[in-house]
Amino acid sequence: MRQLVYISSIRRQAIVDPVTILAQSRRNNARARVTGLLFFDGKRFLQALEGDDASVDTTFARIQQDDRHHALVVLSNRDIERREFGEWAMAYNAPGEDNSDAIDRIARLTANADPTVRATFEGFAKVRRAA
Repeated sequence: MRQLVYISSIRRQAIVDPVTILAQSRRNNARARVTGLLFFDGKRFLQALEGDDASVDTTFARIQQDDRHHALVVLSNRDIERREFGEWAMAYNAPGEDNSDAIDRIARLTANADPTVRATFEGFAKVRRAA
C-alpha cells in the first residue's frame, strides 16, 4: 500500500467550489478505493492519497491534469503497512473564517498518521491561521 502527499496552489482564474470538490472526490476516490485527507484553505490544496500503487498513480495522474492545480509538488511518496487516514475526508477553511475548528479537525483526522505527515497537515492549517 502507498501513501502520496502533495501540495498545490489553485490557478488564479480557477473556480473552486469546496462542496463540488468534496462530492467529486468522494465519488472518484471510492471508485478507485483511494482514501486519505484533503485540506483546502481557499488558495492551496494539501492532500494525502492512500491505496494500492496503481490506484494512487491513476488518481494522482488525474489530479495533475486538473486545470485548477498549479505548482503541484509531491511532499511524500512512501509505502505504508495500513491506511493511516481510514475513510476519505476533506477539511476546508473558508477565506476570512477563523480556522480553529479546522485545526481541531485536522488533529482528529491525522491522529493515526505518521508524525511527519501529521505535522505537515497541522503546520499547513496553522500557517493558514496566521495568514
